Amino acid sequence: MAVVLAAMAAGSIGLAMRPAPLTEVLAAARDLRAGTLTASDLTVARIPEATVPDGALRPGASVAGRVLAAPARRGEPLTDLRLLGPALVDAYGPGLLATPVRITDAGSARLLRVGDVIDVIAAAAQWDDAALDPRAATVAQAVTVVALPRSADSADSMTESGALVVLATTPEQAARLARAGTGSRLSITIHGHSR
Repeated sequence: MAVVLAAMAAGSIGLAMRPAPLTEVLAAARDLRAGTLTASDLTVARIPEATVPDGALRPGASVAGRVLAAPARRGEPLTDLRLLGPALVDAYGPGLLATPVRITDAGSARLLRVGDVIDVIAAAAQWDDAALDPRAATVAQAVTVVALPRSADSADSMTESGALVVLATTPEQAARLARAGTGSRLSITIHGHSR
């Protein structure tokens, strides 16, 4: 009987020591900034099946040329929600659009992080200084930053003409932002984080 119990215990230990099955996913090959991905930005990582995040990108997925919405750390598995596209915007709510907006003051946009909630304010590009009336108005309220992309041909999306920010907006907010962006200076206010 002791021999049988010892054999069963040894078999149980052997089963418990088996490594978990591994699954291949695409991961960041190095620390990545938000922006356009190239094939060299990604590597295949083998991780335990139980830890594979939902929506993980698999080898063979077409990701070169897609836009990473926020920075990623080396080795981090990439998911569909990390890339600009329908899945990213859908995560913020039904019926929303990914709306690119150029904020006039690039320095203020450097304060932003993906997930921040902001208001966008439009002020006339030129006004009468004597009147001290810049005719400012909030054109989008409580919109979420979904990406801070970099241009594929520059190190940064922060330029003299402002900073590109992608927001989750309703169709109506997108239309107001487009109208305001053609002849106004766009600035932002950042909401505090509720606890």
